[in-house]
Amino acid sequence: MEFTKDLDARGLNCPLPILKTKKALAEMASGQVLRVQATDPGSVRDFQAFAKQTGNHLLEQSQDNEVFTFFMQRK
Repeated sequence: MEFTKDLDARGLNCPLPILKTKKALAEMASGQVLRVQATDPGSVRDFQAFAKQTGNHLLEQSQDNEVFTFFMQRK
């Protein structure tokens, strides 16, 4: 998937991946896509809740070994 900005949140624990994602999305234009990579297992649940609460779209999520990848589209 194509993305505009990349955020490496690997090694960070809750709530830092979400806080950094929120900041990165605020700097982006509507419709742009942010790729986030995280290692916190709780981030799967956190990103789903974040998308519902903020109206930003969680386009895709995947897991490769212990790295979770999320594609968030700014509303």
